[in-house]
Amino acid sequence: MADPKANKHQKTSHVPRPPAVLFYHKSMSQLAESICERCSRALDQSSSTKQKELLYYQQSVELRSVSWEQFPDGWPNLFIANAKQDCAGRDVIFLASFHSPEVVFEQLSVIYKIPRLLARSFTAIVPYFPTGTMEREETEGQVATAKTLAILLSTVPLTARGPSQIMVFDIHALQERFYFTDNVIPRLETAIPLLLREIMMLSKDNAISIAFPDDGAFKRFHTMFKSFPTITCTKIRDKDHRIVKVKDGDPAGHHVIIVDDLVMTGGTLVECAKALLSAGAVKISAYVTHAVFPKDSWKLFTDCEVPFSKFYITDSIPHATSIAQHSPFKLLSLCDSISETLLGFDLLQS
Repeated sequence: MADPKANKHQKTSHVPRPPAVLFYHKSMSQLAESICERCSRALDQSSSTKQKELLYYQQSVELRSVSWEQFPDGWPNLFIANAKQDCAGRDVIFLASFHSPEVVFEQLSVIYKIPRLLARSFTAIVPYFPTGTMEREETEGQVATAKTLAILLSTVPLTARGPSQIMVFDIHALQERFYFTDNVIPRLETAIPLLLREIMMLSKDNAISIAFPDDGAFKRFHTMFKSFPTITCTKIRDKDHRIVKVKDGDPAGHHVIIVDDLVMTGGTLVECAKALLSAGAVKISAYVTHAVFPKDSWKLFTDCEVPFSKFYITDSIPHATSIAQHSPFKLLSLCDSISETLLGFDLLQS
C-alpha cells in the first residue's frame, strides 16, 4: 500500500484560473486596450526566474465593454452584455475616469453592479481622485468633498473573496485613505516610477535635481528621489502678491524637474520655474501625474515666458492624450504601472 505521507511535500497540480475581465469607461478605451495588450505580452515574454515563478500563479486579462447609452432625458441607459458569463467566478477589474461630475454617476452604477454579478473579486481603478484637494474643512461651512466621494466608493458590495479594492494613483493627501470605510480596501499607487525611468535616461547627459513647488509636494514625493538632489520652493506673500522662492537646495548648474501630483492652471509651476532659473538652474522640466488643466489652461506652456524643456504628464485623465500632442508635453502612460500592479511583477524594467 502506498504511503499516504509520501507525497505531502509534492506540489499539487496547478489549475489555471479563468482570465481576469477588464471593463472600462468609454473615455478610457485606449488605455484599457493598452493594459490588456501589455499584460498579455508580459506573460508571453516573461524571462526571469522570479517572473516565471509568478507566472505559474498568474492569469491573463480579457477586455470587455459596457454600453454607455442615455435616455432622452440624459440619464444613463447602461448595459453589460453577457454579464453573468463574464463576471461569475472571475476576477473583475473596472477602469474608471472621474474626470468630470457628469460621468461619475454612470460609472458608480456599473461599479456597484459588478460584485452582484457573482464576481470572485473586484478592483475599481480610479486613477484620478478628483476631490482630493478638498480634503479638509478649515472654516465652518466648507464641505470636504473628498470624504463624500470616498463614502460613495466605500459602498461597493462585497465579493466572494471579500472587500473590493479601490486603486488610486498619487492621491493628493495620503490621509484620505482613512476616509474610506472598511467595506473596501483603498490601494494607493504612484506613477513616479514612470518619471524615474525618464530621469535615468536624462541623467546620462545632465546633472538632475528634483524640485517641489511647496512643502506638501515635498512630503508626498521626496522619499522616491533619494538618488537625486532635491529642492523645495515656498510661496511668500509680498503685499497683494504671492511670490515663489527657493527655500531649500541649490539648483545652480542643474536640469531641474519640478514634481507635483496635479496641475490646474499652472501658474505656480511657472513662478517656481522663474525662481529656479534665477537661482542658477540651466534647464527646467516638470512632471505631474494628473494633468487637470481646466478650460485649456495647458496652452500656457506651449508658448510660455519661461521655456520648459519637457512637461511630463500621465493619461490618468482622458484629455491628457491630446494635450501630449503639443510641445513641451510628453505622455507617460499608466499602462505599465497598472499592468504591473495587476500582474505582480516589475514591467517597467522589462
